[in-house]
Order: sequence, then C-alpha cells, then structure tokens
Amino acid sequence: MDVRYLQSLIAVVDHGSIADAARAEGLTAAAISQRIQALERQLGFELLSRAGHAARASDACLGLLPRARRIVREVELLASDADPAGLKGSLRIGAISTALTGMLPAALRTLAQQAPGILPAIVPGTSRALYQAVQAGELDAAILVAPPFELPRLMRAVTLRREGLLLLSKKKLRISAAKLPALLASQPYIRYDPASWGGRHAQRYLDDQGVTPQVLFDLDALEAITMLVGDGVGISLVPDWPGLERLAQDCSMTPVKGEAYAREIILLSHQQNERPNMLNALSAAMGGAFVPD
Repeated sequence: MDVRYLQSLIAVVDHGSIADAARAEGLTAAAISQRIQALERQLGFELLSRAGHAARASDACLGLLPRARRIVREVELLASDADPAGLKGSLRIGAISTALTGMLPAALRTLAQQAPGILPAIVPGTSRALYQAVQAGELDAAILVAPPFELPRLMRAVTLRREGLLLLSKKKLRISAAKLPALLASQPYIRYDPASWGGRHAQRYLDDQGVTPQVLFDLDALEAITMLVGDGVGISLVPDWPGLERLAQDCSMTPVKGEAYAREIILLSHQQNERPNMLNALSAAMGGAFVPD
C-alpha cells in the first residue's frame, strides 16, 4: 500500500472535498479520486460517500482513520530517525492569522538558515482549533493565544510575547486614556469576538469600564477589523500584534493601560513530543526558550 494514497485519503476527510484536498496536495482532483479508488479496491469497501462537491468518510473509513494517521506519521518520522541531531524531517506547525503574517515569516527564515533539514508544514486556524489539533497529535506545535484555563500537565507552553490592548480608530488624533470609555460608548464598535480566546481581553476592559458599546458585529479576524476601521466603519479594541502598523496606516492607535488586558502568545506542544530538537530550533528561531526534557 502506497502511503501517499493514505495521505490523500486523510486530506479528503480533513478538507471535506476531493477538490479542496487536491489543492492542498498539489494534485489534480482526478489523481486524488484515482488514489481513493485504488485504496477501496485494495481494502474491499467504500471509503467515501459523495454528495455534490462534498465527500464524507464512510463508517468503515472512520474506523481505520486513526491507524492511517499513525502510519503516515510514522513514515514522516523515518527521516528524523536517521538524523542523529534530530533536525531532519517535517514539522507540523499551526498558527493563528496574525502570527502567519507577523511573527512566523522571520522565524521561518531563521529556521531555514539554522536547521535546513527541517521542512515546516504550516496550518492556519483559530486558537481553539489549533489547541485541539496539538492535543490530538495532529500538529507538532502551534502558535496561538494562551487559553483561558490551566494547561494539562502533558502540554507545554512557551511564552513568545505579550501584546498590549489598543484602541483603533480612523482619525489620526491623539486620544487620552481618560476619554477612551466615552469614545467607546458613543462610536460604532467592531467587536473582536469575545467568544475567542483573544477577544476576551478586550471584552474585559469594556466590562471593567462599565461600557456597553454600539456593536456593529463580532469578528475573530483582526486583519479584517483593522481594514474596516481604516475604511471608517467603526472603532475597535485590538491587540498590538507584529504587522499591525502596516495595515493601520490610516488609523490612530491609542494604547490601553493595564497588563490584564494584554494578549499572551504562546508556542504550544506536547511534553513528550517525538521531535524535541526540532521544537527547540523552532522556539529559538521565534525568540522562545523551549528546552526538551
């Protein structure tokens, strides 16, 4: 059995369609379909049920999927097993959107120079989804907002940075801290989704100030919020992430005092990861201090 066929099956299940899996794998939809059909002939049962453009795993497929993931993962680890330094092979890294455009590019350049044998595979997602993926062993590490609960003992977190809260407004005006609550209460407000792990800090400030803003809508997409503020749609409270200034050239950024409102960005991994040296190299490239046991 060709392990690449299993990879394609997993991609279809994870992406929900053959077309999306083909784009992710860099193949044609026909090639993905042929791989799935070859697996079905070899195994003797249907793996996918197709409805329109969607493709869902059959019950039989769901039963074998955990083992298929383990097989693919073990094959990926072969290269690192042959490398005494443990710095060769793929490294699956999850990242929230602001890390993708802010912290990660420079870190990947450093990683490519210092450990060229590492092949990073970058997976975007929300903090909650990335946390679950690390916990399930689907990612080696993830850059995300620190969760609002104590981490299990099997998880390890390295703090990468703390991002203070800012008031983002359209006009280039100097706004005093004393005027922030009144401004937030009087202007249309684009809310950093309070249900997200990062958005809870902005909501805490509003609650502490007793402010009930005129909420236009909730968004867990800081780049989109910044562009909307720049277009004059409303104001918002956002963290000061790397790369914000490039997007907020038409905005005024007023710092909000209070360490309690800062967003903590962490590098999350398992305590007993199969690639500790790779994680050490990644953390060092990002300015962290991961030290394997």
